[in-house]
Amino acid sequence: MTRPETSPDKNDRLLKYGLIGTVIVALCCFTPILVILLGAVGLSALLGWLDIVLLPALAVFVGITLYALWRRQRTG
Repeated sequence: MTRPETSPDKNDRLLKYGLIGTVIVALCCFTPILVILLGAVGLSALLGWLDIVLLPALAVFVGITLYALWRRQRTG
């Protein structure tokens, strides 16, 4: 039984989403963007929970990016 080939569009879309997510989460992790935004809207009590959410999200998006690059290399 052979596996159906994935289209290049699907690989490119997965890579695009992975890169966009990685950049957004990295900006929120390594710059005070969320600290300023949450402080401005009065939700600064949530700042203690940022690492619990952002670091796993960064790992997931980096994983998606690496997986998309692996699939692109394998099919290309």
